[in-house]
Amino acid sequence: MARTRLLSLLLIPIAFVLLGAAALVDPPPITVPAKLSAKDVSKAIRSAIVQRGWVVAKEENGVIDAVLDVRAHEAKVAIKYDPKQIQITYSGSTNLDYDEKGGTRHIHKKYNQWIDNMVGDIQRSLQAEAISHE
Repeated sequence: MARTRLLSLLLIPIAFVLLGAAALVDPPPITVPAKLSAKDVSKAIRSAIVQRGWVVAKEENGVIDAVLDVRAHEAKVAIKYDPKQIQITYSGSTNLDYDEKGGTRHIHKKYNQWIDNMVGDIQRSLQAEAISHE
């Protein structure tokens, strides 16, 4: 009986890998270039995320709620911003196999790729916005 439980516990991480799950870790804050206002930062974020199909569902008080629909999958993030930094935080999903066990969040590995792309796009958009203010 103990051997069966141990085998089951060892197979769970393998199952996550085989099914395409990955650890969900929110990215580190994005530093905003100097001299950009909150309005400039919002503009840079919105112009960056729409390029990859994200939709701004709501924006107020320095937070953009964004949604990405890919076939039957949906990802939702909250993008908190101010003139110093931007923080992207997972806020929900549909059909992306989100799960939390033992304090560790897991989700379909594509989600992390989408967020990595979003971070890079926002960084480039912020740089372009900063250049336009020179």
